[in-house]
Amino acid sequence: MSEELTTRASGKTVAAVVIAVLAWASAFVVIRDVGHAISPAPMTLLRLAVAGVALTVPVVARHRGAVRLSRKSLLLVVIYAVVWLVAYTIAINAAEQHVDAGTTALLVNIAPLLVAFGAGMFLGEGYPRALIGGGVVALAGVAIISLGGVAHRDWIGVVLSVAAAVLYAGGVLVQKVALRSINEFVVIWLGCLIGTVVLLPWAPQLAGELAAASPGEITGAVYLGLCPTALGFTAWAYALRRMNAGRLTVTTYAIPAVSVLISWLALDEIPTVFGLVGGVICLIGIAISRRTPAAGTRTGRVLFGRRRGRRRETSPQPCTGMAAGGGRRG
Repeated sequence: MSEELTTRASGKTVAAVVIAVLAWASAFVVIRDVGHAISPAPMTLLRLAVAGVALTVPVVARHRGAVRLSRKSLLLVVIYAVVWLVAYTIAINAAEQHVDAGTTALLVNIAPLLVAFGAGMFLGEGYPRALIGGGVVALAGVAIISLGGVAHRDWIGVVLSVAAAVLYAGGVLVQKVALRSINEFVVIWLGCLIGTVVLLPWAPQLAGELAAASPGEITGAVYLGLCPTALGFTAWAYALRRMNAGRLTVTTYAIPAVSVLISWLALDEIPTVFGLVGGVICLIGIAISRRTPAAGTRTGRVLFGRRRGRRRETSPQPCTGMAAGGGRRG
């Protein structure tokens, strides 16, 4: 893949990023709305099960047979599934029982800076000044918005949100490595299936809570599986295969602004002055981070996989061991 596509992104990649941001922003609001009826772990189980079923159709249609993975690839998917799809999602579900949707989204968005530093250290993506500077500015916006809500909320929710951010960052870095050899549909699909299996002990509790939930609450929980998980995570994986992890993740600073807006319209959670000012600063930070780094930017050490050069990523290679008809897109 050319450096131009990696740094500036193609039209399809930009569209995938927009889809992921909108889907994930809506998730914060829906979780807040249905979280009182369905507990964190059961809600995650339903969400991953619905997404796994929904993604089975495109995966089967694309590969037409069994998908075989190396042990290393399967291990990466398992780690990614447990860290991001399971642990992160449960933390988010639990956090939103203590803080509002906008504040949760804001606190989770310390993750992009963690990903930027992690990608520079472990994936050899370096530390472009524009990326780090823009991330710091956006994080300052997050802090300003949080001033309008955290003081009046449960600090347990704050801790859970920050823990979710750490899990999110770890999940992105592991997923980035996995996507070097596995198609994005397969990564998300297998991740959802693995996550569903891990959460099966909560199936009885889920059945009981669904029996007592209203049709609207059940619909909201199913929406979480179809849109933010199946669609959102697949769109994200598509973009992550084609962009540097640090540069892509900084774009998620737009999620708090969108989430606050949706919360305002759907849940009557009126944004504060802090929220409006901080949201603008977040967007400014994103704009700064999107500047093309100057020539000569140094890369960090590569601890996972070979160095891919300064901000360059070669075109994804076919997945070794994949069944006939199951090749992946370049």
